[in-house]
Amino acid sequence: MSSMKTNMTRRSIIKAGAGAAAAAAGAFGSLATGGAWAAGSDKPEKEEVRIGFIPLTDCASVVMASVLGFDKKYGVKIIPTKEASWAGVRDKLVNGELDMAHVLYGLIYGVHLGVSGPKKDMAVLMNLNHNGQAITLSKKLADKGAVDGPSLAKLMQTEKREYTFAQTFPTGTHAMWIYYWMASAGINPFKDAKAITVPPPQMVANMRVGNMDGFCVGEPWGHRAIMDGIGVTAVTTQDIWKDHPEKTLGTTADFVRKNPNTCRAVMMAVLEASRWIDAGLQNKLKMAETVADKSYVNTGVDAINQRILGRYQNGMGKTWDDPNHMKFFNDGSVNFPYLSDGMWFLTQHKRWGLLKEHPDYLAVAKQVNQIDLYKDVASAMKISVPRETMRSSKFIDGVVWDGKEPAKYADSFKIKA
Repeated sequence: MSSMKTNMTRRSIIKAGAGAAAAAAGAFGSLATGGAWAAGSDKPEKEEVRIGFIPLTDCASVVMASVLGFDKKYGVKIIPTKEASWAGVRDKLVNGELDMAHVLYGLIYGVHLGVSGPKKDMAVLMNLNHNGQAITLSKKLADKGAVDGPSLAKLMQTEKREYTFAQTFPTGTHAMWIYYWMASAGINPFKDAKAITVPPPQMVANMRVGNMDGFCVGEPWGHRAIMDGIGVTAVTTQDIWKDHPEKTLGTTADFVRKNPNTCRAVMMAVLEASRWIDAGLQNKLKMAETVADKSYVNTGVDAINQRILGRYQNGMGKTWDDPNHMKFFNDGSVNFPYLSDGMWFLTQHKRWGLLKEHPDYLAVAKQVNQIDLYKDVASAMKISVPRETMRSSKFIDGVVWDGKEPAKYADSFKIKA
Protein backbone atom coordinates (compact mmCIF):
# COMPACT_ATOMS: atom_id res chain seq x y z
CA MET A 1 0.00 0.00 0.00
CA SER A 2 1.33 3.45 -0.82
CA SER A 3 2.18 5.84 2.01
CA MET A 4 -0.52 8.24 0.75
CA LYS A 5 -3.15 5.52 0.86
CA THR A 6 -1.94 4.37 4.26
CA ASN A 7 -2.19 7.90 5.66
CA MET A 8 -5.66 8.35 4.19
CA THR A 9 -6.74 5.04 5.70
CA ARG A 10 -5.38 6.02 9.08
CA ARG A 11 -7.15 9.38 8.93
CA SER A 12 -10.41 7.66 8.06
CA ILE A 13 -9.95 5.23 10.94
CA ILE A 14 -9.22 8.00 13.40
CA LYS A 15 -12.17 10.02 12.07
CA ALA A 16 -14.40 6.97 12.48
CA GLY A 17 -13.11 6.55 16.02
CA ALA A 18 -13.80 10.17 16.87
CA GLY A 19 -17.33 9.73 15.62
CA ALA A 20 -17.77 6.60 17.69
CA ALA A 21 -16.43 8.39 20.76
CA ALA A 22 -18.81 11.31 20.25
CA ALA A 23 -21.76 8.97 19.79
CA ALA A 24 -20.90 7.20 23.02
CA ALA A 25 -20.34 10.40 25.01
CA GLY A 26 -23.99 10.66 25.96
CA ALA A 27 -23.86 7.29 27.66
CA PHE A 28 -20.55 7.72 29.46
CA GLY A 29 -19.92 11.45 29.39
CA SER A 30 -20.43 12.04 33.13
CA LEU A 31 -17.49 9.81 33.96
CA ALA A 32 -15.33 11.34 31.28
CA THR A 33 -16.04 14.85 32.56
CA GLY A 34 -15.70 14.40 36.30
CA GLY A 35 -18.34 12.06 37.73
CA ALA A 36 -17.47 11.10 41.31
CA TRP A 37 -16.44 7.70 42.61
CA ALA A 38 -17.08 6.62 46.20
CA ALA A 39 -13.37 7.23 46.92
CA GLY A 40 -13.60 10.86 45.78
CA SER A 41 -12.47 12.51 42.56
CA ASP A 42 -12.21 10.19 39.58
CA LYS A 43 -9.29 12.14 38.07
CA PRO A 44 -6.64 9.62 36.99
CA GLU A 45 -3.58 9.73 39.23
CA LYS A 46 -1.34 9.06 36.23
CA GLU A 47 -2.30 10.50 32.88
CA GLU A 48 0.24 8.72 30.66
CA VAL A 49 0.03 4.95 30.91
CA ARG A 50 2.62 2.70 29.28
CA ILE A 51 0.96 -0.55 28.22
CA GLY A 52 3.18 -3.32 26.88
CA PHE A 53 1.99 -5.63 24.13
CA ILE A 54 3.28 -8.53 22.07
CA PRO A 55 2.69 -8.50 18.27
CA LEU A 56 -0.50 -10.57 18.21
CA THR A 57 -4.00 -9.93 16.90
CA ASP A 58 -5.37 -9.91 20.43
CA CYS A 59 -3.45 -6.75 21.36
CA ALA A 60 -6.08 -4.95 19.27
CA SER A 61 -8.29 -3.52 22.03
CA VAL A 62 -5.31 -1.82 23.69
CA VAL A 63 -4.04 -0.49 20.36
CA MET A 64 -7.45 0.71 19.16
CA ALA A 65 -8.19 2.42 22.49
CA SER A 66 -5.15 4.55 21.73
CA VAL A 67 -5.59 4.96 17.97
CA LEU A 68 -9.27 5.89 18.18
CA GLY A 69 -8.81 8.29 21.09
CA PHE A 70 -10.99 6.45 23.60
CA ASP A 71 -8.19 6.90 26.14
CA LYS A 72 -8.31 10.69 25.96
CA LYS A 73 -12.05 10.62 26.53
CA TYR A 74 -11.41 9.13 29.97
CA GLY A 75 -8.54 11.43 30.85
CA VAL A 76 -5.52 9.24 30.09
CA LYS A 77 -3.05 8.74 27.28
CA ILE A 78 -2.28 5.11 26.49
CA ILE A 79 1.23 4.59 25.15
CA PRO A 80 1.29 1.12 23.51
CA THR A 81 4.80 -0.30 23.93
CA LYS A 82 5.86 -3.12 21.61
CA GLU A 83 7.77 -5.89 23.40
CA ALA A 84 9.87 -8.74 22.03
CA SER A 85 8.93 -11.57 24.41
CA TRP A 86 6.65 -12.46 27.29
CA ALA A 87 9.69 -12.70 29.55
CA GLY A 88 10.41 -9.07 28.66
CA VAL A 89 6.82 -8.11 29.49
CA ARG A 90 7.12 -9.90 32.84
CA ASP A 91 10.36 -8.15 33.75
CA LYS A 92 9.14 -4.69 32.77
CA LEU A 93 5.89 -5.09 34.70
CA VAL A 94 7.76 -6.23 37.79
CA ASN A 95 10.33 -3.41 37.69
CA GLY A 96 7.82 -0.69 36.79
CA GLU A 97 9.01 0.13 33.27
CA LEU A 98 5.50 -0.79 32.12
CA ASP A 99 2.39 0.32 33.97
CA MET A 100 0.18 -2.40 32.47
CA ALA A 101 0.33 -5.00 29.72
CA HIS A 102 -1.63 -7.05 27.23
CA VAL A 103 -0.45 -10.23 28.89
CA LEU A 104 -0.95 -13.98 29.18
CA TYR A 105 -3.40 -14.95 31.92
CA GLY A 106 -1.10 -17.64 33.29
CA LEU A 107 1.91 -15.33 33.30
CA ILE A 108 0.24 -13.01 35.81
CA TYR A 109 -0.59 -15.97 38.07
CA GLY A 110 2.90 -17.39 37.71
CA VAL A 111 4.53 -14.13 38.80
CA HIS A 112 2.09 -13.80 41.70
CA LEU A 113 3.27 -17.17 43.04
CA GLY A 114 6.92 -16.80 42.07
CA VAL A 115 6.83 -19.39 39.27
CA SER A 116 8.95 -18.73 36.15
CA GLY A 117 10.29 -15.48 37.48
CA PRO A 118 10.44 -13.18 40.50
CA LYS A 119 7.53 -13.21 42.94
CA LYS A 120 5.40 -10.07 43.03
CA ASP A 121 1.77 -9.46 43.87
CA MET A 122 -0.10 -9.04 40.59
CA ALA A 123 -3.52 -8.04 39.31
CA VAL A 124 -5.83 -9.01 36.46
CA LEU A 125 -8.00 -5.98 35.69
CA MET A 126 -10.09 -7.57 32.94
CA ASN A 127 -10.03 -10.23 30.28
CA LEU A 128 -9.13 -8.93 26.81
CA ASN A 129 -10.32 -11.72 24.53
CA HIS A 130 -11.77 -15.18 24.18
CA ASN A 131 -10.59 -17.83 21.72
CA GLY A 132 -8.46 -17.24 18.63
CA GLN A 133 -5.26 -19.24 19.23
CA ALA A 134 -4.23 -22.42 17.41
CA ILE A 135 -1.92 -25.41 17.53
CA THR A 136 0.14 -25.79 14.36
CA LEU A 137 1.91 -28.94 13.22
CA SER A 138 4.69 -28.80 10.67
CA LYS A 139 3.92 -29.62 7.06
CA LYS A 140 6.48 -32.42 7.34
CA LEU A 141 4.42 -34.08 10.09
CA ALA A 142 1.20 -33.54 8.14
CA ASP A 143 2.74 -35.20 5.09
CA LYS A 144 3.31 -38.27 7.27
CA GLY A 145 -0.31 -38.30 8.41
CA ALA A 146 -0.05 -36.39 11.70
CA VAL A 147 -2.84 -33.82 11.34
CA ASP A 148 -4.59 -33.99 14.73
CA GLY A 149 -4.06 -35.37 18.24
CA PRO A 150 -4.71 -39.09 17.62
CA SER A 151 -2.73 -39.21 14.37
CA LEU A 152 0.15 -37.34 15.99
CA ALA A 153 0.19 -39.86 18.85
CA LYS A 154 0.20 -42.73 16.34
CA LEU A 155 3.12 -41.26 14.38
CA MET A 156 5.12 -40.64 17.57
CA GLN A 157 4.64 -44.29 18.49
CA THR A 158 5.76 -45.63 15.13
CA GLU A 159 8.51 -43.14 14.25
CA LYS A 160 10.68 -42.91 17.34
CA ARG A 161 12.78 -39.75 17.65
CA GLU A 162 12.85 -36.57 19.72
CA TYR A 163 9.82 -34.41 19.01
CA THR A 164 9.93 -30.73 19.89
CA PHE A 165 6.92 -28.53 20.56
CA ALA A 166 7.00 -24.81 21.32
CA GLN A 167 4.92 -22.58 23.54
CA THR A 168 5.39 -18.92 24.35
CA PHE A 169 5.93 -18.82 28.15
CA PRO A 170 6.21 -21.64 30.73
CA THR A 171 3.13 -20.65 32.80
CA GLY A 172 1.25 -18.98 29.95
CA THR A 173 -1.92 -19.82 28.08
CA HIS A 174 -0.25 -21.36 25.02
CA ALA A 175 1.78 -23.75 27.14
CA MET A 176 -1.37 -24.92 28.92
CA TRP A 177 -3.33 -25.31 25.66
CA ILE A 178 -0.71 -27.44 23.92
CA TYR A 179 0.01 -29.55 27.01
CA TYR A 180 -3.70 -30.17 27.61
CA TRP A 181 -4.30 -31.06 23.97
CA MET A 182 -1.34 -33.43 23.75
CA ALA A 183 -2.36 -35.15 26.99
CA SER A 184 -5.94 -35.54 25.73
CA ALA A 185 -4.45 -37.59 22.87
CA GLY A 186 -2.38 -39.72 25.26
CA ILE A 187 0.91 -37.84 24.74
CA ASN A 188 2.89 -36.71 27.78
CA PRO A 189 4.26 -33.32 26.67
CA PHE A 190 7.37 -33.72 28.84
CA LYS A 191 8.14 -37.45 28.83
CA ASP A 192 7.25 -38.13 25.20
CA ALA A 193 8.48 -34.83 23.75
CA LYS A 194 10.65 -31.78 24.37
CA ALA A 195 8.99 -28.48 25.30
CA ILE A 196 10.68 -25.21 24.35
CA THR A 197 9.80 -21.53 24.75
CA VAL A 198 9.79 -19.26 21.69
CA PRO A 199 8.45 -15.66 21.44
CA PRO A 200 5.31 -15.46 19.27
CA PRO A 201 6.75 -13.46 16.32
CA GLN A 202 9.59 -16.00 16.00
CA MET A 203 7.43 -19.13 15.77
CA VAL A 204 7.01 -19.26 12.00
CA ALA A 205 10.69 -18.58 11.30
CA ASN A 206 11.73 -21.34 13.70
CA MET A 207 9.35 -23.86 12.15
CA ARG A 208 10.60 -22.89 8.69
CA VAL A 209 14.16 -23.97 9.60
CA GLY A 210 13.03 -27.16 11.35
CA ASN A 211 13.52 -26.19 15.00
CA MET A 212 10.14 -27.57 16.06
CA ASP A 213 7.48 -30.08 15.08
CA GLY A 214 4.60 -28.00 16.34
CA PHE A 215 3.69 -24.89 18.27
CA CYS A 216 0.86 -23.11 20.02
CA VAL A 217 0.60 -19.36 19.58
CA GLY A 218 -1.90 -16.57 19.08
CA GLU A 219 -2.94 -15.29 15.71
CA PRO A 220 -1.85 -14.20 13.19
CA TRP A 221 1.04 -16.65 13.44
CA GLY A 222 -1.01 -19.84 13.05
CA HIS A 223 -2.55 -18.55 9.84
CA ARG A 224 0.81 -17.14 8.74
CA ALA A 225 2.31 -20.66 8.88
CA ILE A 226 -0.43 -21.84 6.52
CA MET A 227 0.06 -18.90 4.15
CA ASP A 228 3.80 -19.69 4.06
CA GLY A 229 3.13 -23.37 3.38
CA ILE A 230 5.11 -24.65 6.35
CA GLY A 231 2.39 -25.71 8.80
CA VAL A 232 -1.19 -26.91 9.26
CA THR A 233 -3.76 -26.15 11.93
CA ALA A 234 -4.28 -29.30 13.98
CA VAL A 235 -6.78 -27.74 16.38
CA THR A 236 -8.00 -24.33 17.43
CA THR A 237 -7.92 -23.44 21.10
CA GLN A 238 -11.66 -22.76 21.07
CA ASP A 239 -12.05 -26.45 20.20
CA ILE A 240 -10.03 -27.27 23.33
CA TRP A 241 -12.11 -24.94 25.52
CA LYS A 242 -14.93 -22.93 23.97
CA ASP A 243 -14.78 -19.26 24.98
CA HIS A 244 -11.60 -19.75 26.96
CA PRO A 245 -9.89 -16.76 28.59
CA GLU A 246 -6.72 -15.67 26.85
CA LYS A 247 -4.95 -12.33 27.30
CA THR A 248 -5.66 -10.02 30.21
CA LEU A 249 -5.08 -6.40 31.01
CA GLY A 250 -2.55 -7.07 33.73
CA THR A 251 -0.56 -4.98 36.17
CA THR A 252 0.95 -5.15 39.64
CA ALA A 253 -1.10 -5.00 42.82
CA ASP A 254 0.95 -1.94 43.83
CA PHE A 255 -0.11 -0.08 40.70
CA VAL A 256 -3.79 -0.76 41.43
CA ARG A 257 -3.44 0.43 45.02
CA LYS A 258 -1.67 3.64 44.04
CA ASN A 259 -3.64 4.39 40.85
CA PRO A 260 -7.23 3.09 41.13
CA ASN A 261 -8.70 5.90 39.03
CA THR A 262 -6.07 5.41 36.35
CA CYS A 263 -6.97 1.73 36.24
CA ARG A 264 -10.66 2.56 35.86
CA ALA A 265 -9.98 5.05 33.09
CA VAL A 266 -7.82 2.63 31.12
CA MET A 267 -10.34 -0.18 31.61
CA MET A 268 -13.12 2.06 30.27
CA ALA A 269 -11.08 3.00 27.22
CA VAL A 270 -10.19 -0.62 26.50
CA LEU A 271 -13.75 -1.81 27.05
CA GLU A 272 -15.03 0.83 24.66
CA ALA A 273 -12.45 -0.26 22.07
CA SER A 274 -13.44 -3.89 22.63
CA ARG A 275 -17.08 -3.05 21.98
CA TRP A 276 -16.10 -1.03 18.89
CA ILE A 277 -14.11 -3.94 17.42
CA ASP A 278 -16.95 -6.42 17.89
CA ALA A 279 -19.59 -3.98 16.57
CA GLY A 280 -19.40 -5.05 12.95
CA LEU A 281 -17.50 -6.17 9.87
CA GLN A 282 -16.12 -2.79 8.89
CA ASN A 283 -14.73 -2.17 12.36
CA LYS A 284 -12.99 -5.54 12.37
CA LEU A 285 -11.45 -4.85 8.98
CA LYS A 286 -10.27 -1.40 10.10
CA MET A 287 -8.81 -3.00 13.22
CA ALA A 288 -6.98 -5.60 11.12
CA GLU A 289 -5.51 -2.93 8.86
CA THR A 290 -4.38 -0.89 11.85
CA VAL A 291 -2.72 -3.65 13.90
CA ALA A 292 -1.04 -5.18 10.81
CA ASP A 293 1.14 -2.05 10.64
CA LYS A 294 4.85 -2.46 11.42
CA SER A 295 4.32 -0.45 14.62
CA TYR A 296 2.18 -3.27 15.98
CA VAL A 297 2.04 -6.82 14.56
CA ASN A 298 4.10 -6.12 11.41
CA THR A 299 2.49 -8.56 8.98
CA GLY A 300 0.28 -8.49 5.92
CA VAL A 301 -3.31 -7.58 6.68
CA ASP A 302 -4.40 -10.81 4.96
CA ALA A 303 -2.76 -12.77 7.77
CA ILE A 304 -5.12 -11.12 10.25
CA ASN A 305 -8.41 -10.32 8.58
CA GLN A 306 -9.69 -13.84 7.85
CA ARG A 307 -9.60 -15.54 11.24
CA ILE A 308 -10.91 -12.51 13.10
CA LEU A 309 -14.07 -12.96 11.00
CA GLY A 310 -14.17 -16.69 11.74
CA ARG A 311 -13.02 -17.70 8.24
CA TYR A 312 -10.70 -20.62 8.83
CA GLN A 313 -8.63 -22.96 6.70
CA ASN A 314 -6.38 -25.71 8.00
CA GLY A 315 -3.73 -25.77 5.28
CA MET A 316 -4.92 -29.14 3.96
CA GLY A 317 -7.88 -28.04 1.88
CA LYS A 318 -10.49 -27.76 4.63
CA THR A 319 -12.24 -24.42 5.15
CA TRP A 320 -14.95 -23.56 7.65
CA ASP A 321 -16.74 -20.69 9.34
CA ASP A 322 -16.08 -20.82 13.07
CA PRO A 323 -18.69 -19.02 15.22
CA ASN A 324 -16.30 -19.24 18.18
CA HIS A 325 -13.58 -17.08 16.64
CA MET A 326 -11.68 -14.43 18.58
CA LYS A 327 -14.04 -12.12 20.46
CA PHE A 328 -13.10 -8.92 22.27
CA PHE A 329 -16.44 -7.94 23.83
CA ASN A 330 -19.39 -10.13 22.80
CA ASP A 331 -21.91 -8.02 24.72
CA GLY A 332 -19.54 -7.89 27.70
CA SER A 333 -19.28 -11.65 28.24
CA VAL A 334 -15.60 -11.65 27.24
CA ASN A 335 -14.23 -9.21 29.74
CA PHE A 336 -15.38 -10.35 33.20
CA PRO A 337 -12.41 -11.84 35.13
CA TYR A 338 -14.02 -15.03 36.43
CA LEU A 339 -12.31 -16.44 39.51
CA SER A 340 -12.66 -19.95 38.09
CA ASP A 341 -10.67 -18.93 34.99
CA GLY A 342 -7.69 -17.86 37.07
CA MET A 343 -8.00 -20.96 39.26
CA TRP A 344 -7.88 -23.21 36.19
CA PHE A 345 -4.42 -22.01 35.25
CA LEU A 346 -3.25 -22.81 38.78
CA THR A 347 -4.63 -26.35 38.49
CA GLN A 348 -2.61 -26.84 35.33
CA HIS A 349 0.52 -25.32 36.88
CA LYS A 350 0.16 -27.93 39.64
CA ARG A 351 -0.57 -30.70 37.11
CA TRP A 352 2.64 -30.03 35.20
CA GLY A 353 4.90 -29.61 38.22
CA LEU A 354 5.28 -25.84 38.02
CA LEU A 355 3.72 -25.67 41.49
CA LYS A 356 5.01 -28.28 43.92
CA GLU A 357 2.12 -27.98 46.37
CA HIS A 358 -1.54 -27.12 46.02
CA PRO A 359 -2.05 -23.38 46.58
CA ASP A 360 -5.20 -21.95 48.13
CA TYR A 361 -6.75 -21.73 44.68
CA LEU A 362 -9.72 -19.53 45.52
CA ALA A 363 -7.78 -17.18 47.79
CA VAL A 364 -5.14 -16.58 45.11
CA ALA A 365 -7.79 -15.87 42.46
CA LYS A 366 -9.52 -13.40 44.79
CA GLN A 367 -6.20 -11.62 45.37
CA VAL A 368 -5.36 -11.38 41.66
CA ASN A 369 -8.65 -10.85 39.81
CA GLN A 370 -9.99 -7.35 40.46
CA ILE A 371 -13.66 -8.29 40.46
CA ASP A 372 -14.92 -5.25 42.41
CA LEU A 373 -12.96 -2.80 40.28
CA TYR A 374 -14.31 -4.43 37.11
CA LYS A 375 -17.88 -4.27 38.43
CA ASP A 376 -17.43 -0.54 39.18
CA VAL A 377 -16.35 0.11 35.61
CA ALA A 378 -18.93 -2.15 33.98
CA SER A 379 -21.72 -0.58 36.03
CA ALA A 380 -20.65 2.91 35.00
CA MET A 381 -20.64 1.85 31.35
CA LYS A 382 -23.91 -0.09 31.64
CA ILE A 383 -22.19 -3.35 30.71
CA SER A 384 -23.83 -6.42 32.23
CA VAL A 385 -21.84 -8.60 34.60
CA PRO A 386 -22.57 -12.22 35.52
CA ARG A 387 -24.14 -12.98 38.89
CA GLU A 388 -21.59 -15.65 39.70
CA THR A 389 -17.81 -15.37 39.81
CA MET A 390 -17.41 -18.99 38.68
CA ARG A 391 -18.41 -20.54 35.38
CA SER A 392 -18.64 -24.09 34.05
CA SER A 393 -16.79 -25.22 30.93
CA LYS A 394 -16.42 -28.52 29.08
CA PHE A 395 -13.05 -29.35 27.55
CA ILE A 396 -11.99 -31.32 24.47
CA ASP A 397 -11.64 -34.50 26.55
CA GLY A 398 -15.14 -34.18 27.98
CA VAL A 399 -13.94 -33.12 31.43
CA VAL A 400 -15.92 -30.29 33.04
CA TRP A 401 -14.27 -27.52 35.06
CA ASP A 402 -16.47 -25.41 37.30
CA GLY A 403 -14.09 -24.03 39.92
CA LYS A 404 -15.21 -26.51 42.56
CA GLU A 405 -12.72 -28.86 44.26
CA PRO A 406 -9.69 -27.51 42.39
CA ALA A 407 -7.13 -29.72 44.18
CA LYS A 408 -9.13 -32.84 43.35
CA TYR A 409 -9.46 -31.66 39.76
CA ALA A 410 -5.72 -30.98 39.44
CA ASP A 411 -4.89 -34.45 40.78
CA SER A 412 -7.48 -36.24 38.62
CA PHE A 413 -5.52 -36.28 35.34
CA LYS A 414 -3.87 -39.53 34.33
CA ILE A 415 -1.16 -37.73 32.37
CA LYS A 416 0.73 -35.20 34.47
CA ALA A 417 4.24 -34.33 35.60
